[in-house]
Amino acid sequence: MRIIRTIQALRTWRREQDRRGDVIGYIPTMGALHDGHRSLIQRARKQCATVVVSIFVNPLQFGPTEDYRRYPRDSTGDLSLCREEHADVVFLPQSAGLYPPRFQTSVTVHELSRRWEGERRPTHFQGVATIVTKLLNLVRPGRTFLGQKDYQQFLVIRQLVKDLELDTRVILCPTIRDADGLALSSRNRYLSQSQRRRALLLYQALSAGKAAIAKGARRSPMVERTMAMVINRVLSLEGTDPRSRIDYLACCDAETLEPVTRLQGKVVLVGALRIGSIRLLDNLIVQIRQDETS
Repeated sequence: MRIIRTIQALRTWRREQDRRGDVIGYIPTMGALHDGHRSLIQRARKQCATVVVSIFVNPLQFGPTEDYRRYPRDSTGDLSLCREEHADVVFLPQSAGLYPPRFQTSVTVHELSRRWEGERRPTHFQGVATIVTKLLNLVRPGRTFLGQKDYQQFLVIRQLVKDLELDTRVILCPTIRDADGLALSSRNRYLSQSQRRRALLLYQALSAGKAAIAKGARRSPMVERTMAMVINRVLSLEGTDPRSRIDYLACCDAETLEPVTRLQGKVVLVGALRIGSIRLLDNLIVQIRQDETS
């Protein structure tokens, strides 16, 4: 496994790959790698001759009061996981290399960034879109692998690839969960044992919404109430951290992330939940057949 730390070294390596003509699979990460990232590397390893993983905690996608400084970093563990999964290259750039003095360009995907995470974290997706555009231009992968857990981020990246004519295929990979259903996330490291039990509420709520749809619910207000009840009946208990709350639970069109009233076709149930000071995301995609909507 080759570790590359500078843009110039990456460009040199990339020119060598042009001569070989291999398909490059790419996984952009912020490190603190877990089995969700492992699954992306494994998927890329099966489909591509060469696999590149980037590890960069991107300051542009954190707001001024967010956790950039304390975001979990574990370069030793990250490199060990990449070796285990036979990644060919790990790109470990420094912030000063990607954002030199007088850097002043940003990338915005307007409509898909407007709701949900974009509304609550106004600069987040601009930071994501900017760094991913830079990294895709440097790595120039044939395929880019992203996890469903950050579904809105996937849609934003897929749109910028389409709009900017970037020559990569963006592949959505399933969310990887612990046995009890909790979606794997680097921020799960923040959770205490009691907070982790509360964190399960988000997946349980989304699952309750999916079950309601399976039983015939076709109006989003009913499904959203069902999901909210799962969480609120626990958060209302005495002793719960008063900072814990639902940020949002919604039924959306799976392509646009716009809210829908009548559920049909492909929909996504999205949710964000605060457990104390920790904020967790999750989603479930539901495909409703036409004969089920009548």
